[in-house]
Amino acid sequence: MEINNQSGVEYWKKLVVILCFGWVAIWIYRTVLTPIYPEIQSALGDISDTQIGLIATFYFAAYCGGQIPASIVVEKMGQKLTLLCGFSLFTVGTLVIANAPSINMVYAGSLLSGLGCASFFCSAYSLSGEYVPPERRAFASAIVNSGSAVGMGIGLIGSSVLVKNMGMAWNNVLYISAAIIFVMLIIFAMMIKPHKKAQASVESKKEDSVSTEVDQQGSSLLSPELIAVYFLYFCTCYGYYMIVTWLPSYLQTERGFEGVAIGGASALVAMVAVPGALFFSSLADKFKSQMIKLVVALEIAGGLMLAFTVLSPNTTALMISLVVYGFLGKMALDPILISYVTERAPKIRMARALAIFNLSGMSSSIIAPPLTGFISDITGSKAIGFYLSAGLLVAGALFFIIINLRARTKPEVQTA
Repeated sequence: MEINNQSGVEYWKKLVVILCFGWVAIWIYRTVLTPIYPEIQSALGDISDTQIGLIATFYFAAYCGGQIPASIVVEKMGQKLTLLCGFSLFTVGTLVIANAPSINMVYAGSLLSGLGCASFFCSAYSLSGEYVPPERRAFASAIVNSGSAVGMGIGLIGSSVLVKNMGMAWNNVLYISAAIIFVMLIIFAMMIKPHKKAQASVESKKEDSVSTEVDQQGSSLLSPELIAVYFLYFCTCYGYYMIVTWLPSYLQTERGFEGVAIGGASALVAMVAVPGALFFSSLADKFKSQMIKLVVALEIAGGLMLAFTVLSPNTTALMISLVVYGFLGKMALDPILISYVTERAPKIRMARALAIFNLSGMSSSIIAPPLTGFISDITGSKAIGFYLSAGLLVAGALFFIIINLRARTKPEVQTA
């Protein structure tokens, strides 16, 4: 493997930084609109909260739907070409939203952006798997993943400052976002090596010959334990994407936050998530036998924090609830739940199990934004949306622990 030579070492380090900035660009786009939903509503006319929530739904529906096609393109044409095509489409979609005269045009731009972003996940993690040395992969993944928190913070604070404090037109933040995406497109073109289609086909033939033996194990992709973690991840992501989409609007319209305070409070959730992820994943590695208890404790605590966000009598209590939720929420759970899946899925079907897991979580991003908006339209408040998210976290945690307790009473299954 080329990893051991000088240039190889240099390349994987550059690659990790580039992929981290790829997530930064994606998450700036994902969060740049949420603090300025009220401005978009007034600019585009009589737009309801449900219609605003559908902006995120169109994006995430396209993002989820594009995952498998994008992975096929990666296998056939390589990561570099997939990223270049995807980020070109992403740039176009962002510019469509910037020039949108109506909410329907915003939806069209969101669809294009979602399809473009779908190229990133499979390209990024297959590149890191190919070039990063095995003993550095966990650390490299932590750096790459931190880009999402950084991008979220920049998007939330940046649009709050530019639009609410400086009076910039809402669509100008989309032009800035499109420029950042285009810069990443150029960096991908210049810095990522072309795909080498080599030995992968030999390996895959070996695996194909084994797969008939393991076909019975295919059903274990839907074993009770894996179904429980898929559902748990749906519940975890539901609360997260509800927060990402509606927290800024809730803080402004129901809690009296103004200007930069809206984006700043929301960005805190993202920023404290990075040390939370590092702390709890290292804890799970040290105490593997306690992993299930740790997951359940984190989920229930996260649910309580979401409920306390609404119940908080003052700004200080509300901020404490948000910071604690960020520290022990989705990003802290991601590496632990992925580890849980990889330990229980059959080796030959690992990628498929992780794909189902990821799809389970991302499907909540299609449901949570419009459902919370619909609840807000009916009740006049987003509070019930927070309570629903909290209830789902507790329900997911209880289902998860019941299934795992039942599994422990059965004789252990051999793992090859």
